[in-house]
Amino acid sequence: MDTQDTGLFNRNARADWVSLKTLIVLRWIAIAGQITAITVAQSLFGLQIELGLAYAVVGASVIANLIAMFVYPENKRLSEQEVALMVLFDIAQLSFLVFLTGGLNNPFALLVLAPVTISATVLGLRSIVLLSGAALVLTSVLAVYYIPLTTEDGLVVQMPEIFVFGFWAAIVIGVVFIAGYAYRVSTEMLSMSEALLATQMALAREQKLTDLGGVVAAAAHELGTPLATIKLVSAELMDELEDRPEQLQDAQLIRDQADRCREILRSMGRAGKEDRHLRLSPIEAILHEAAEPHANRGIDITYDISPSEGADQRQPVIRRQAEIIHGLRNLVQNAVDFAHEAVWIDAHWSDDRILVRITDDGPGFPQQVMGRIGIPFVGRRRERSHRDARPEYEGMGLGLFIAKTLLERTSAELVFSNGTDPHQKPTLPGEPRGAIIEVTWPRAALEPENGSATAALGDNTRIEI
Repeated sequence: MDTQDTGLFNRNARADWVSLKTLIVLRWIAIAGQITAITVAQSLFGLQIELGLAYAVVGASVIANLIAMFVYPENKRLSEQEVALMVLFDIAQLSFLVFLTGGLNNPFALLVLAPVTISATVLGLRSIVLLSGAALVLTSVLAVYYIPLTTEDGLVVQMPEIFVFGFWAAIVIGVVFIAGYAYRVSTEMLSMSEALLATQMALAREQKLTDLGGVVAAAAHELGTPLATIKLVSAELMDELEDRPEQLQDAQLIRDQADRCREILRSMGRAGKEDRHLRLSPIEAILHEAAEPHANRGIDITYDISPSEGADQRQPVIRRQAEIIHGLRNLVQNAVDFAHEAVWIDAHWSDDRILVRITDDGPGFPQQVMGRIGIPFVGRRRERSHRDARPEYEGMGLGLFIAKTLLERTSAELVFSNGTDPHQKPTLPGEPRGAIIEVTWPRAALEPENGSATAALGDNTRIEI
């Protein structure tokens, strides 16, 4: 499998796993702890603290969190640079607070290890070195420069210099050791996870590269998403059943059987995997293949395949990546599930971009989940009338999560919106007003290099069955 095509094994993309919501929650916990420590130190132990400056420093974190909450959606995935800047802010904020409260005489200076550990688990080596270096520099400054803590009687709370030096050395060693240890462990876990994902993607591609045996091809197409869902849910169950050995064995059995199914499908779908004609397809063929399983479900699917103004009239010929087909198929399924009568699939291209837009005439996305689309298990129980109308729809967000994840691995950008306000009076059926999903790629990410899309494919190779 060509890992360059799928974007796998890219360690610089580790930060993309971190959601903004996670860092916001962690910062709220830190803010609560800082306010509690300042209050207890001042009221219970009578320590004299520059309360105005201290609360101003804590307020800076509060303001930063509020800005992040109101400016960005809840499902935003942060880039490595964005995570590094947020962690660097937390290190600087904590260091300034420790400067106001006794420097390294304050035992809470040890908390500088927390942001360093976070960076080591999700960021690349360059960012880890930068943030660890910043933590070490600020810790060294705090060993010399700080505002002393004093009691109400004017007594300075200060440790002997040898203890301050020992505390500084412990923090330095802790930063270096924890950063290196966490980075090494997270890298190994990432390698194992990506190896499993590479196997699944290779399996999907092999099964899609053959047109022999319609039953095998259909099973490979249709069982990919359910097996991935079973494996995801079984992994969640295993985490929750660690204290119940009997149920844990059942969850492990479910996961093992899902893996066995994938192995069986892979062994059945080997024939035809070297057929080069099936490696590339026009964008229209890709869209028809993705929507084909939902073409006979009573919903009219209309296609509009056309270039943007001033663009080449020829359709882009792109790689037939399993991620694209499965991802688009899940988006089409979501549209068909909620459409009243019609779904529109539009594809437009310019000299450097390819846009696919999927629209339906259904109720649209609920406003309360707009910011969380793409996060699994965000669904809730539906009304009885909705369940009766669409009994096949689970409503747990797994389909959109899988689609978003697969498509983003092909350098796609997804935008979710509504054609009209879902709370307004519905328009006539058959008019586009419901959910709108736009998927945009750079053409360079999908098209083969060196004009191989139009080059001769060579002699056909005999398929041995």
